[in-house]
Amino acid sequence: MQIGIPKETYPGEKRAVVIPQDVVRLIKLGASVTIEAGLGEGIRATDAEYEKAGATVSKDRAAILGGSDIVLRLRKPDSSEVKLLRKGCIHISYLDPFNERELLAQLAGQGVSAISMELIPRSTRAQKMDSLSSQASLAGYTAVVLAAEYSDKTLPMMTTPAGTINPCRVFIVGAGVAGLQAIATAKRLGARVDAFDTRPAVAEQVRSLGARFFEIDLGETGQTKDGYAKALTEDQLKIQRDAMAKQCAISDIVITTAQVFGRKAPLIITKEMVAGMRPGSIIVDLAVETGGNVDGAVLGKAVDVNGVQILGFENMAGRVPVDASQMYSANLYNLIEEFWDKEAKTLPLDLEDDIIQSCLITHDGKVRREF
Repeated sequence: MQIGIPKETYPGEKRAVVIPQDVVRLIKLGASVTIEAGLGEGIRATDAEYEKAGATVSKDRAAILGGSDIVLRLRKPDSSEVKLLRKGCIHISYLDPFNERELLAQLAGQGVSAISMELIPRSTRAQKMDSLSSQASLAGYTAVVLAAEYSDKTLPMMTTPAGTINPCRVFIVGAGVAGLQAIATAKRLGARVDAFDTRPAVAEQVRSLGARFFEIDLGETGQTKDGYAKALTEDQLKIQRDAMAKQCAISDIVITTAQVFGRKAPLIITKEMVAGMRPGSIIVDLAVETGGNVDGAVLGKAVDVNGVQILGFENMAGRVPVDASQMYSANLYNLIEEFWDKEAKTLPLDLEDDIIQSCLITHDGKVRREF
């Protein structure tokens, strides 16, 4: 089968879809790989390295899209490029299916079997393919490093001849993959860390990383079968905000990671809570791309609100593109390798398989599920 890998064209995107080492592995499976020239520029991987790995390098993007049995991407395709895809090809990328119904309809109409990387299930078997988790982990790390850069305080406690510097207080909202990595990173840097999550089940994970679990009695909460936090009621959100306002007021850095899968991110940090924070404090909103947790956060910008910096930068994992590319590339390879027919050297789609049932959203001219 012919695998085609176009380079990403989204402004500022440095991540590469597949790294040379995984080109080698794909070719060992029996696939042919063609990449677009410049695919690895953002991670300093040259076309020559990809050629050495066995890939064909082409400058003809349209030919790559139209001549491939499998197309691997990071971000969702433009409508104009869907028209170039071969009928019956398999297209694998993020697709934002809850917000891109027209795109899904177009992919189905083109006869494309589209796999959405967002919908890889959070199961033990699928863990090695779960790009949401791999990228979220890097985003959590980057959020802490970015906050430290913007802060006018050191994170660790320091005992010096001139006196003792108290550790920075970091408050992390949401203890999913990104939140747990943020906790671990802040602790490694010596900060005093408090964390909150609506799921009581994660309290032990928070404590195991050395942070204090900030408890709020919200009544009945929990998580979905895929491990995501369930949406709170308005009454529960009010209780949460009131309790968190006090914690934010004594924190130097607040990092919010709360997202509800397939829905707009909940507003957690209100204007009143921001107003109650000390000048010089930093807030990092990791949910800004899905609506934001912080009132006043602006996508792609740092906003100063009476001395409190609200950081709403997008693509946080993309700030460490070398590692992010390595992880996403491995996720794609593991997905393909799991279902690859080694004798026929093809990628059959087992419609009865639980992973395929979750992530294959267009096939045989139809959108397979409602969003």
